[in-house]
Amino acid sequence: MRRGIRSAATAATAALALLAAACTIEDASDKRAADSAAAATANGAVEKTASGAVVPQPAPGSAQTAPTTGTTGDTSSAAMAPAADSGTPGAAKTTPATGSLSPDSVDVGRTSKSTLLPLASTRIEVDLNARTLTVFDGDKSVGSYRVAVGSRQWPTQTGEWSITQVVWNPEWIPPKDEAWAEAKDPKKPGAPDNPLGRAQLVYDPPRTVHGTNEPQSIGKAVSHGSIRLANADVVKVARQLMEVTGVKKDDAWYRQVQQNRTEKVPVDLPQRVQIRVF
Repeated sequence: MRRGIRSAATAATAALALLAAACTIEDASDKRAADSAAAATANGAVEKTASGAVVPQPAPGSAQTAPTTGTTGDTSSAAMAPAADSGTPGAAKTTPATGSLSPDSVDVGRTSKSTLLPLASTRIEVDLNARTLTVFDGDKSVGSYRVAVGSRQWPTQTGEWSITQVVWNPEWIPPKDEAWAEAKDPKKPGAPDNPLGRAQLVYDPPRTVHGTNEPQSIGKAVSHGSIRLANADVVKVARQLMEVTGVKKDDAWYRQVQQNRTEKVPVDLPQRVQIRVF
């Protein structure tokens, strides 16, 4: 009887020892899993699968493989941007996401605002040798006028630009860094000695096409680089450019702007008018 009791006690002791060992192994496994999850959380994101399992994500800065179908990837704008065209025949042609570009953005190629305007059908050509300004509608001449141009000391620059603004009753501000203008005072709109006259066509400031308070200079090479028109002619051309580019003003508006000569009225053109000086 005693021998049976001792055998049962021995068996019970052995069972308890096995149970303790199993618990120790399980606790160690749980601890390793917890440590692994904590490290994954500290170093990067974690992701739960549909089954509820925790999948550690790569740490920031580490190599990252493309996600497989069904996983949750990065949905930021950079990650969702399509790849640029690789040039491979048959490949989809996409462009990288660059955001909304303003007209002033350097990403537009440092293009000025004027080149973003549509081009008008009317254009202007200035022949410096003939000292004439001709307005064209397509290939048809619709007006030709005598002009004064730059002197030999201050020649009118040749090239191509766009007229984007008409200024009625302009004020004259002496241009900076111009030796001839250092001792000059600004002139208010409508002042008798205002050298810009009744209107101004802006294309390459400070060089412009403008009226003049010296009508006797027309047909001569005497300006400081600008192109002068007689006041009556510059008023006619200014109105013509406004009308052909879509600026709608009635006769009363034009009469008022010419009568109120002390009021400067700038008008931005919705289309650019090409001007070529040669």
